Parts: sequence; structure tokens; C-alpha cells
Amino acid sequence: MSKNTSIQRKIVRYSEAKLNVVEDEIVTEFPLTILVNNDEFATIVCTPSHLDEMVVGFLASEGIIRMKDDIKDLSIDEGKGFAYVQLHSQQITNQQYYSKRFIGSCCGKSRQFYFQNDVRTAKTSTTKTTITPEDCISLMKNLQESSNMFHQTGGVHNAGLCDSTTMLVSRTDIGRHNAIDKLFGYSIIHKIPVRDKILVFSGRISSEVLTKAAKIGVGIILSKSAPTDLAIQLAEDLNITAVGFIRGSSFNIYSHPERIVLLAEQKKEDTNSE
Repeated sequence: MSKNTSIQRKIVRYSEAKLNVVEDEIVTEFPLTILVNNDEFATIVCTPSHLDEMVVGFLASEGIIRMKDDIKDLSIDEGKGFAYVQLHSQQITNQQYYSKRFIGSCCGKSRQFYFQNDVRTAKTSTTKTTITPEDCISLMKNLQESSNMFHQTGGVHNAGLCDSTTMLVSRTDIGRHNAIDKLFGYSIIHKIPVRDKILVFSGRISSEVLTKAAKIGVGIILSKSAPTDLAIQLAEDLNITAVGFIRGSSFNIYSHPERIVLLAEQKKEDTNSE
């Protein structure tokens, strides 16, 4: 039986100088322990939706797998909170690259920055994709409007994988890194090339989020929030365009602004290529 992604709970709401008991929608927090080749690898606190995608994306992000065919079998026991992954290879990698760790739904101290496998799996972008300012704003608007769970609970992060004009798939989770892993897993399972795609994201662009974008292989990340200084440094080094504070009709470009082109310039490029 699948877990509910949210529950109804009676709360007391203060409004218009009154206290009233009302029903509220509360997002579910669900711990999932991943076992790889029968060994415990990590526990992720997440929203219980698209768990197979999250597991695949997480393992790819950690450098355990590169493609769907690396997995011999994947099964998830939601009742007990376990994901069982059997790989075709019995030796997943050098164990020095990993430490058993607890990955919380919050960011920051819940994760160490730059394990050795992060260095090995983060890719320098070679994308030729460009996007207009109008499409940056439109894609962010589409992401915000598409998340029913956010509108119901206000307690989740949203992430979307797009081309330069269209939202291809979006995912939601209490953990921002989990939402991105779900997109990564979706692209691996469905064998979707991602180097020409764009990551649209609801949360702050931390160094971890930027590193995950690099592991997926996208060259542009759009966010409605701010980046950190370390994320900007990584974006510069990894040739990724980081755009933040997309709100209303404005935004900030923090790295590699050459991929954000005015509509008139894009039309000129399209004409020259014909």
C-alpha cells in the first residue's frame, strides 16, 4: 500500500482576531533506508512519491550507477520503509569514497560537502542551450502553478526538467535534493538525454543543489530564491548558468550569463541557422 503524501489534521488557526479549530493539510515525512547488494547505504527522509525514481537518481548522483541497466533488481517496501537494490556488479566502488550517513529533509548540516565521489561525478557543462528572459519567467511560473501539494501544504520543494520553453516533468519533495534526485531518476529510467535540458527549482541554490545539477549534466539552473557564494563559485567552475530571484518580471544572473539571450537576439540566431 502506498503511503499518503499528506494527512488531514485538526489545528488551531488565528485569523481576524479569532482562534478557530480547522482541518489542515500536513505534508508527510517518510524515512526510506536504501540497501545496495544487501548492505545499508543511506537513509533518506522524503515525501513518499516516485520513490523508485528517487532511489535511481540518488544512486546515480552518488556514482553507484550510471544507467538503468546497472540495476539487476529494485523493490521498495513502503510498509517497512526499505528500498532493496541489487546491482549486476557486486563491488559498487571503492568504499573510501563513501561513509554511511543520515540524509535529512533539511539542508546544510545534514550532509557533508564534496565527498570524493562528488568530485568524480560532477560534470562540467558543455551545453549549447540558450533561453530568453521571458521563458525563464514563464518556466518558473509554470513550476509554481503545477504543484498541487505545495498549494495544499506549503511544506515542499518543487523541481522541474525543461527544454527552453516547455516543462517536461516536475517532482515534489520535502527535501530539495530529493526532488532533484527524482528528476534525475526519471531521466535515467526513461533514457532521456539531459545535457540540453534546464533545471527549474523552487528553493535556494546551495552548493549541494548546484553539484546535483552538475551530476545530472544540465547547464542552466533557474530558481526563485538566492544562491550561496560557494554555489556561484561552483557554477563558474562547472560552466553552469545560475539564475536566481526569478520573481515577477525580474531575476539575477550569477554565472555564465551568455546563455540568457534577449528575444531579438534569439530570433536573429534562429534566422542565421536556417
